[in-house]
Amino acid sequence: MSPHPASSFGSTPPVAPNLSHQPSSLALPHRAGLGLKPEHFLHIHAHQPDLGFFEVHAENYLVAGGPLHHHLTRIREHYPLSLHGVGLSIGGEDPLDTDHLEAVARLVERYQPAVFSEHLAWSSHGGVFFNDLLPLPYNLPTLQRVCDHIHQVQTRLGRTLLLENPSTYVAFASSTWSEGDFLREVVQRTGCGLLLDVNNVYVSSTNHGLDPLRSLCELPCHATGEIHLAGFAEDVDGAGDRLLIDAHGAPVAEAVWALYEAALAITGPKPTLIERDNDVPAFEVLLGEARTAEQRLLATTHAASKHAKPCPRTKTRYAPAQEATAVSAAPGRSQASSHRSAQHGG
Repeated sequence: MSPHPASSFGSTPPVAPNLSHQPSSLALPHRAGLGLKPEHFLHIHAHQPDLGFFEVHAENYLVAGGPLHHHLTRIREHYPLSLHGVGLSIGGEDPLDTDHLEAVARLVERYQPAVFSEHLAWSSHGGVFFNDLLPLPYNLPTLQRVCDHIHQVQTRLGRTLLLENPSTYVAFASSTWSEGDFLREVVQRTGCGLLLDVNNVYVSSTNHGLDPLRSLCELPCHATGEIHLAGFAEDVDGAGDRLLIDAHGAPVAEAVWALYEAALAITGPKPTLIERDNDVPAFEVLLGEARTAEQRLLATTHAASKHAKPCPRTKTRYAPAQEATAVSAAPGRSQASSHRSAQHGG
């Protein structure tokens, strides 16, 4: 992998140009949307519900034809569309799978979605593919790799992508950046936007004993292009502490709704998706959650949120001296590989 052109410590690389050329008529409205599920196709065709947009996982549509494309084509005629990738493995050590990227590019060209998004995570290594979106150490080698991969994706797609903040359950000893600082640096170096997953902020903060509002304020919220809301599952870890799991199988929790209002006070109104991938209820149940999101969107638009004020600029917590020591101590690949083994086993 060639080094990032702005890899020297303390440098501030120029922001990448905005590559998004899609017509404004295709933009996501500042309304609520839903993840599109096959069990709801017929209901949507019959009733054409009043909804802001639909979102689909790109990897479910990487074939040339079939019933999924038949239904999506019909629905796309009436609603804006967001494509959410789950398989590019932007944080992976391996080069991007160019065949996979080409398939995603063809899908983007076919449907011209208002938004394409992916995750700050990895899901493949050495030809092995996982069903999980796995977390990363936040350090300089990871930053260079993630930025290189984002540049490659944005160049091929001809548009900016939105990068989603992850839900995490472990932290790396080798991290020299906070998650918020890391994402702000990625946004600055690549010009990508943020897909702000409020549920992930709450889940990760709770799991790591952090204040969710502080974690939210450290993210590059100014770059938010879309917001995700979802429900979590609750368990306890080996030490008996509270453990939240980003399961997408329950209604949005009240604590997440409150954090959403705080987020809107920072970002202003943004397109907001209700995610539900497990134990999917009837369409009208999800539509009710979308209505709740729109009510809070309107309330935030017309009045200041009671839960938070816009966050001040935060001082970076990047530790270049610690970074330099870590880089000189061992090659990046062996460090990352050992961390991955520990994560997958734990």
